[in-house]
Amino acid sequence: MKKVVEFLQANPVQYLATVGRDHKAKCRPFMFCFEKDGKLWFCTNNRKDVYKDMQANPEIEVSVSDPGYAWIRLHGRVVFENNMEVKEGCMANPIVKGQYNRADNPIFEVFYLDEPHGVIADFSGNPPYEF
Repeated sequence: MKKVVEFLQANPVQYLATVGRDHKAKCRPFMFCFEKDGKLWFCTNNRKDVYKDMQANPEIEVSVSDPGYAWIRLHGRVVFENNMEVKEGCMANPIVKGQYNRADNPIFEVFYLDEPHGVIADFSGNPPYEF
């Protein structure tokens, strides 16, 4: 998990893909918050389409590449949890703080990926790191 967290933190704007409620692929820029208790945490706004899409179909994939052409593909099942400790932790990010102002904002949601799995790979020809 450490290698996954380091990759996500080093490449702060990832892309989160969902299946939209219209059954079409949707991909949006997103930010990883942090790892806590073995869970990869993210946040969003419950008024956004992405939240509604994840409610309808919680299977998502996150992807990002680094400047050296390595990439991660991470997928899992979204689990929303009203976890105030995690919400408070997210407020350490000035972008999140600027959008929601406080952890108890009623539109602020946090979620983690249940049983995340995927790969970190590159064009070297070496086997990918699977997790």
